[in-house]
Amino acid sequence: MEPHRKKLRRYEHKGHARFLTFSCYQRHQFLAHPDARDLVADQIHRARTTLSFRLFAWVVMPEHVHLLLLPAQETTVSRILAAIKRPSAFHMLERWRSSNNPSLRLATTPSGTPRFWQAGGGYDRNIFSDNELSEKMRYIDENPVRRGLAPNPEAWPWSSARALRRLESNWPDIDSAHGG
Repeated sequence: MEPHRKKLRRYEHKGHARFLTFSCYQRHQFLAHPDARDLVADQIHRARTTLSFRLFAWVVMPEHVHLLLLPAQETTVSRILAAIKRPSAFHMLERWRSSNNPSLRLATTPSGTPRFWQAGGGYDRNIFSDNELSEKMRYIDENPVRRGLAPNPEAWPWSSARALRRLESNWPDIDSAHGG
């Protein structure tokens, strides 16, 4: 008998920002290596270009990712997450297979299927006010600092903190959360 799994119900409120969190399989730190974080950050920005969503804040942590975004009218959060998660999982699992990386064992389900990301949609919250939007931006910004990974938000390269402060970054700018 298959164990019960909570199903995420998405409420697509067009014109509202979304706070999204998705995690590595069983919250393993599959993103602990900078190359893995680079891959996911790059995939976030590829998806942004392809699907034309507005990106207000993001961070890639060792075992999870936070995004604060506004989907374009013609797309859904499910499409955005698929555009980020599928290619990044494919590339990481291929890297691990080719190098016989021990992480591949951790990423294998009891049925023998490799998984990079935790099944399901993760955490998804509609944002209805400017105050809530600002609070989620701060939360994302401070995540690496709270975890002791960086002394200040802009010291963690795998986030929107540098772009928010108009500092040089490896990834494109974020969108303004207020106006425009």
